[in-house]
Amino acid sequence: MKLRIQLLLFSSFIFFSCGGKQEAKKEIAVEQDTRPNIIFVFADDWGYGDLGVHGSTFCKTPNLDKMAVEGIDFQNFSVVNPVCSPSRVGVMTGQFPARQSVHGHFASVESHMQRGMPDWLNPQAPLLPKMLKEAGYATAHFGKWHLSNTHVEDAPSPLEYGYDEYGAFNLPSKLHQMQADSTLYKTIDFVKRNKEKPFFVNAWIHATHTPHYPKEKYMRQFAHLNEQQQVYAAVIAEYDARIGELFETLKNLGLDENTLVVFSSDNGPEITGKKKIIEDNSTGPGMGTYYSVGETAGLKGEKRSLFAGGVRIPFLVRWPGKTPAGVVDKTTELATVDLLPTFLELAKTTYPENYEPDGVSIVPAIMGKPFERQKPIFWDWRFPNDRPDFWPSAGVQEGNWKLLANEELGREELYDITSDWAEQKDMSAENPQKVKELMQKFKTFKKSLPIDPPSTCFSEVRSRLTSED
Repeated sequence: MKLRIQLLLFSSFIFFSCGGKQEAKKEIAVEQDTRPNIIFVFADDWGYGDLGVHGSTFCKTPNLDKMAVEGIDFQNFSVVNPVCSPSRVGVMTGQFPARQSVHGHFASVESHMQRGMPDWLNPQAPLLPKMLKEAGYATAHFGKWHLSNTHVEDAPSPLEYGYDEYGAFNLPSKLHQMQADSTLYKTIDFVKRNKEKPFFVNAWIHATHTPHYPKEKYMRQFAHLNEQQQVYAAVIAEYDARIGELFETLKNLGLDENTLVVFSSDNGPEITGKKKIIEDNSTGPGMGTYYSVGETAGLKGEKRSLFAGGVRIPFLVRWPGKTPAGVVDKTTELATVDLLPTFLELAKTTYPENYEPDGVSIVPAIMGKPFERQKPIFWDWRFPNDRPDFWPSAGVQEGNWKLLANEELGREELYDITSDWAEQKDMSAENPQKVKELMQKFKTFKKSLPIDPPSTCFSEVRSRLTSED
């Protein structure tokens, strides 16, 4: 420090001893990076109707309700698969998950072989965090992972997908598993440490997936409810409170107006099951699906269904000074594959060479401007069942029309989602040409999908099982 002071005094002496004739050096203007920070909070099995602003009959979500009031509540937003892993692949790649041969949740090697799936998402696939990292963003993943088989040792680390750091659960068994309830704490810590440069965080929270771990503080808050609702509402309330803490942190750090926060869910609510304690490899024993009593606000179907209750989920966007406040948008057609194009546009960067997204940038929509989607949304779901609203295996949504079909059953239903938001009236008999048109588009899409998963995404266990056969 003493040397620095002496040098400053010496340079001042030289300047003034020259009679002030020497021109002072011009300050070099350093352009401030004004690109927004991006935080994507992705819930798990959180139903459309589980928000107070969406009419929940027993859950309280004051912080998410406030987020909706301060931003835009998009109510025609869909995930591109009705279960966890493929839904998340759509976020990561900006493409329909079947393009990566991810058709269902990552489970055992044997089940992947039966379902034509890889053992993990290909790290060489087009990846949102990798693209943002290359654009100069600090990147992190906290919370649920589930983009790989959790039972094998050789699946890639999240670091191989473009993250600077991570803390996660539902990881390959060789990697450290963090506590499921620390997702938003980890996010807050990362924000504090990276406040001087643009950052991107995937904060994938555990709620409301099983097992449930309600805290006593929140159980007391909902003591007036029945046992099932009390547990579920307590879990919702805990995570809503933590989201409130995140917003408070952004304000205290002066980052609020330059941070885009998005809240959504990976699919609709879980089907209510029998009363029992269940064991989870990543999170430990806890309360099971008996307490999964999430709501769809009258939408048909739940998790694993292509009807609206399984794939239409909350989508709240808040960016003070950029997104208009208090807007409820029930018509703009959006999907999770749109997040990658949108975030890249906000990051002022371009797609990698030869990359073709299935999504589109929705920047105009989140700025409150008119937006009309020019690409259809496809659902390729290979595990329908015989429950009343779980028969569709294919879906296409384009404009105001949504077609649901199952070729094996010879069954098709068509809905005008502009006038029939809850999908209650089948319009296929009155519109046979539209059914044919949309079905042809789905068949063309399906022909473009890979037949086999990439062999580079097979575990050693799989190679051994294959050789034994």
